Amino acid sequence: MLEAEKTRILNEVHILSKCNSHFVVKYYHSCIESIGIYIQMEFCQQSLRDVLNDKDKLFNRQPAQPFNIYEYFLSCEIFRELLQCLEYIHTQNPPIIHRDIKPANILIMQNTSNNTFIKFGDFGLATEYNRAGMSLSQPGTPGNMAPERRANGKYDFKADIHELGLVALKLFEITTM
Repeated sequence: MLEAEKTRILNEVHILSKCNSHFVVKYYHSCIESIGIYIQMEFCQQSLRDVLNDKDKLFNRQPAQPFNIYEYFLSCEIFRELLQCLEYIHTQNPPIIHRDIKPANILIMQNTSNNTFIKFGDFGLATEYNRAGMSLSQPGTPGNMAPERRANGKYDFKADIHELGLVALKLFEITTM
């Protein structure tokens, strides 16, 4: 295992171990062995990417057809929970910048006891925000990066808001011109 990959995984373990909320995939245990690092986490049945890929089939409509009312309200509920997830990580001490919010990293639980079903996962690129200065590193999915990250590399937790906005465009099927 490369040292950079090991550092990324250990960073994910560090951040997940600090998060104790139904807004973040639950961390149970990790162990380092000679062939790799293993992280035991809560099992989530699917991701938002799975739902978006099968949306037409799930809601029994043709791709060109508009949302039905049920699909619209479900999309609103998903987005509301995403805002709560983001609020949770940004109000930690220190705040956590996810840096890779995209449908594949938004996990869905089918059976919950707390009436929420959306969780953030994949904290491998996350970092703790230093209030004294902006972050400068460049990890993330290139097409999802906030403009300030691409332009000068300086960013703060607001970059996550940009990424969440891109998720909203996909969730509500808004096309940009």
